[in-house]
Amino acid sequence: MNDWYNVVSTEEIKKERKKARDLRASQWWKNLIGQGKCHYCENKFNSKELTMDHIVPIARGGKSTKGNVVPSCKECNSKKKLKTPVEDILSDLKNK
Repeated sequence: MNDWYNVVSTEEIKKERKKARDLRASQWWKNLIGQGKCHYCENKFNSKELTMDHIVPIARGGKSTKGNVVPSCKECNSKKKLKTPVEDILSDLKNK
């Protein structure tokens, strides 16, 4: 990993992924994806096409909480990878 990543234990990652699975089963998440809107590109999608994205990725110390997860289309989620939204924007600006 790059040196700017937090070091997160395998156990912590497993714990947060389980919390994310539980959160995906919640009515709160179902209502959120039911709106069909990607948090990043703001395009409309079928709820089944949206994924759960951690704003601060688990591998970087992010938690599976309502304040740190958003619905994201697969394209935006794949593009963001392990970056924070600010890093993603800066990366886009650098590549222009």
